[in-house]
Amino acid sequence: MQTYLGTIAATLAAAAIALVVVEVAHRVIRRLGRHSLLLTELSEHSHRPFRVAATVLAVQFAVRFSTGYAVGEPWRRVLLHGLVLAVIAATAWFVASLLVVTEDTALARFRTDVPDNRHARRIRTQVVMVRRVTIAVIVILAGGVMLMTFPAVRGVGASVLASAGVIGVVAALAAQSLLGNVFAGLQLAFSDAVRLDDVVVVEGEWGRIEELTLSYVVVQIWDDRRLILPTSYFTSKPFQNWTRTQAAVLGTAEFDVDWAVPVQSMREELRRLVEGTDLWDGRVCVLQVTDAVGGMVRVRALVSAADAPRLWDLRCLVREHLVGWLRDQRPTALPRLRTEVGDASAALVWQTAPARRPNRGRSETGRADGPATAVDGATDTPVPDDARLFGGSHDGDARGGAFVGPDEPVEANR
Repeated sequence: MQTYLGTIAATLAAAAIALVVVEVAHRVIRRLGRHSLLLTELSEHSHRPFRVAATVLAVQFAVRFSTGYAVGEPWRRVLLHGLVLAVIAATAWFVASLLVVTEDTALARFRTDVPDNRHARRIRTQVVMVRRVTIAVIVILAGGVMLMTFPAVRGVGASVLASAGVIGVVAALAAQSLLGNVFAGLQLAFSDAVRLDDVVVVEGEWGRIEELTLSYVVVQIWDDRRLILPTSYFTSKPFQNWTRTQAAVLGTAEFDVDWAVPVQSMREELRRLVEGTDLWDGRVCVLQVTDAVGGMVRVRALVSAADAPRLWDLRCLVREHLVGWLRDQRPTALPRLRTEVGDASAALVWQTAPARRPNRGRSETGRADGPATAVDGATDTPVPDDARLFGGSHDGDARGGAFVGPDEPVEANR
């Protein structure tokens, strides 16, 4: 009886000593962590697994050295084996927490709450994926080590290795989809095709990448729905990434109006609107007639914003304002259908009016100048900057140059 009491006392003493040592170390690390982010993360995330691992290890040693009187007894063998399994599991937990602390410390250097956070989001995506892989590897290794502590498992090890080739082929065929998603997740993490918090359009839905795992991707739709897709979707099907290189994007608002629409007045109203709102980033404000068939004129307003949410609100604002402006200020420009009655002899004024040709100015050399001006009646007026998408401004010139191929030099008009 005294031997059993001695074992219990030794076990309790070892556990108490381990707890005291861990608590002292925790307080020291927390005090030193006031000036070190690594030590702060270590004291917060690794304290509990370190305490469990140290306590279980101390108990295992106490039981082993205080039960010498029961060598060969089944209960001692079973108890020590259980403690060994507990030590392996606790150690794996502690190692995983150390890796998480290291990764969190590395992520703290890259802030994602700043406007230009593309590089930080890429690093964050890669670190998160590496974290998932390393934790999975630690769990698998810990499970393998725990299984190898059983003599029966070690006895069948040779036969398992001998049939590993066949089993591997069967497992690969059975888990082809799963393995494809895993490799696709790693490819997404390190190819920079998509990152956490990227704004994307998939399956006709607009949202952001909320979660990126080895097997699936969670897209938060703009109305707070969640679209869950396998990672292989993003490597096998096309999708739109609005924040691939930068968050600033362009958006359009289109109007089908009557041919009587005053385009220049509408363009000036658009400019006045965007200059009075903080949704516009000051880059692009262009209004152009993009189509004029079927009895209607299609007018497209192109505006820019710093990010996709602001662009959405800005496009809605442009539509609402210009619709109200056309209704209140230019009602003759509202879309309508015409029916005109005339005779085949061309007796109406508009049928007999001669076609007017644009007046071209002449340079001092007597040669006609190129069509660099727009004609309004008989007066030459310069083309405004907000009527040109590719040109007229520094941003427009850069955009035009980007869409000129390397083997397609721009030639001057002859």
